[in-house]
Amino acid sequence: MSNYEPNATVPGTVGSSLAIDTGLRTYMLRIYNYMAAGVGLTAVVAWLTYQLTGPALLQSPLMWVFILAPLGLVFFIGARINTLSVGTARLLFFLYGGLVGISLSTLLHIYTSASITRVFFIAAAMFGALSIFGYSTRRDLSGLGSFLFMGLIGVIVASLVNLFLRSTGLDWLISIVGVGVFAGLTAYDTQRIKAMYDSRDDETTAGRKSVIAALSLYLNFINLFMMLLRLLGGRR
Repeated sequence: MSNYEPNATVPGTVGSSLAIDTGLRTYMLRIYNYMAAGVGLTAVVAWLTYQLTGPALLQSPLMWVFILAPLGLVFFIGARINTLSVGTARLLFFLYGGLVGISLSTLLHIYTSASITRVFFIAAAMFGALSIFGYSTRRDLSGLGSFLFMGLIGVIVASLVNLFLRSTGLDWLISIVGVGVFAGLTAYDTQRIKAMYDSRDDETTAGRKSVIAALSLYLNFINLFMMLLRLLGGRR
């Protein structure tokens, strides 16, 4: 917060609280702006890839590069966030969003555009409501962390197994559990991100926190959208 002077008010006074609240709002707004820009970039890249490549990319072995590359990049960002400059971290975040867009272009060959749009707005409404809950609730959600993490691991393992089994029943179950897991993570991560705020952070530290927080929320939204699409999407 550029205009906040730590020594301008005595801790615990109304002025100090107002300054912290203003800084927190600025911090959260930056995170949501990054996250929204990343989702928008993903959508645009997915649409352009679909229009320019047609089904050729879907049938090409190159598709596996665009599926696996984002996975490697997200681990890289998470591991190196404390050593990256804010500009580099932000650039890598948007690069990640673009790569995810290329991989998600396959959805446009599987589901109708109308159902994708409908599910997108459903996911956005759910995400918004859950994030507001996580931000505003006074209930400590930290106890959910381990439970949600185990659920996430279960969803990943079951999804990998189902690549070979190709069971529609298991796919439906994975999607149901996945919606619950990523809904919970949205509220949990929002509260965790809010707790990460520190008015004493310098611009570099605050910038890094904003990028990694935006990445967490972005991942929750994209996965929530995909799980809902598997349940509610209309196939071509």
